[in-house]
Amino acid sequence: MPYDPPPELAGLSLSQIAEQVAARKLPPVETWTPEAETESLMRIAADGTWYHDGGVIKRESMVRAFAGLLIKEDSGQHWLVTPYEKSRIEVEDAAFIAVDAVERGGSIAFRLNTDELVVAGPDHPIIARGDTDRPALYLAVRRGCEARLNRSTYEQLAAIALAHGDDWQVTSGGETFSLLPA
Repeated sequence: MPYDPPPELAGLSLSQIAEQVAARKLPPVETWTPEAETESLMRIAADGTWYHDGGVIKRESMVRAFAGLLIKEDSGQHWLVTPYEKSRIEVEDAAFIAVDAVERGGSIAFRLNTDELVVAGPDHPIIARGDTDRPALYLAVRRGCEARLNRSTYEQLAAIALAHGDDWQVTSGGETFSLLPA
């Protein structure tokens, strides 16, 4: 079955973005309780590249499939979960990379490196980490996993913040988020 990525964010209204988000069907991994634990021999590099046994996973469809099975526990350990087993996966920084952002109708939508669309808000907060010299922005995605904003997306978000004032804050989904690390 051919893959049709969602349209570019710049051309979508907030309601169209919401439709795209709702259309994404993910496996119900939170309902699965596998007993077996294994090592996946997989790693997600800080730049978002997925590896298996040292080699790059080149098929984007495989990365999207694995991404739908990903969780992060409170301990910080990431897992790929199936009904039969959960496999450890090493994540160097964040499981996803936010590669685009757009403000529409009082909300900010992000496109991830897996082509998923996420709208920031109470369930998907924007988190500022690092320090004033080396800030890093993250977006809560799902199941404990986060996306780190790449440089161009960070700049898009900064432009949105500055368009509304000089306090380095953005509002999305009724929530206000600081872009400055605490």
